[in-house]
Amino acid sequence: MQTYSLPQKNSDSVLLLQLTDTHLFADEAGSLLGVATKDSFHAVLDEVAAQSRPFDAIIATGDISQDHTPESYQRFAHGIERWAQPCFWLPGNHDYQPSMKSVLPSPQIKACDQVLAGEHWQVILLDSQVVGVPHGELSPVQLEMLDKALAGEPDRHALVLLHHHPLPAGSRWLDQHQLKNNDAFWQVISRYPQVKAVLCGHIHQELDVLHQGVRVLATPSTCIQFMPDSHDFALDQSNPGWRWLALRPTGEIDTQVERVRKRSFSPQFDAAGY
Repeated sequence: MQTYSLPQKNSDSVLLLQLTDTHLFADEAGSLLGVATKDSFHAVLDEVAAQSRPFDAIIATGDISQDHTPESYQRFAHGIERWAQPCFWLPGNHDYQPSMKSVLPSPQIKACDQVLAGEHWQVILLDSQVVGVPHGELSPVQLEMLDKALAGEPDRHALVLLHHHPLPAGSRWLDQHQLKNNDAFWQVISRYPQVKAVLCGHIHQELDVLHQGVRVLATPSTCIQFMPDSHDFALDQSNPGWRWLALRPTGEIDTQVERVRKRSFSPQFDAAGY
């Protein structure tokens, strides 16, 4: 297990910026279902910067690339280098890990499994990718790593990150691509009351529900959005977004989803899939 210690700099809380599902291309004009993903990514970054909110780290929860190229990951790295804060990322189903690792070592992007954040929190990053398919699964190695990380820090509150949603989101076409062995995942989580939340990407929409006493959060993509509660593939009119999180010393999490306001991004609403 690779561990990174993140100093708590800005307040008594750990402050995080989540970016997810950027789907970047080597070609700066590359688009996904009618949305130029570099443009939408930078629209998000520009509005994040304009808010001037303090944060301690960026967390990127997968599907960083759409075309598997090293250049697409370099595009992500160049985009966030306007900030000095570290970034922790994990793979999604669209990512190609050899290309993903081609930007490393990086002074900003950290490849690790566990972040000890300030005095009160640990953040655990899981790899739920199954190569070549859209659904997710946690290998026995990943489940063991999660178990050991939680057992090793019983006095720290825990935030668990992965790409795939670990419970149904209420959309038949999306839920066939969820974390397939979510029962095994929740069996591990159930042994550790210090787990306060699970945070994911993948579903390109906002989610905030309570499951077995644990808050489950998902966040809009920085590009296209999927229609909530739609059993067939459908795109939503909502703009690209991101999430702020404040991890409080008490174990509470304050969080807000924000969306781009200064521009509009309209996908191909007649698309039947991607």
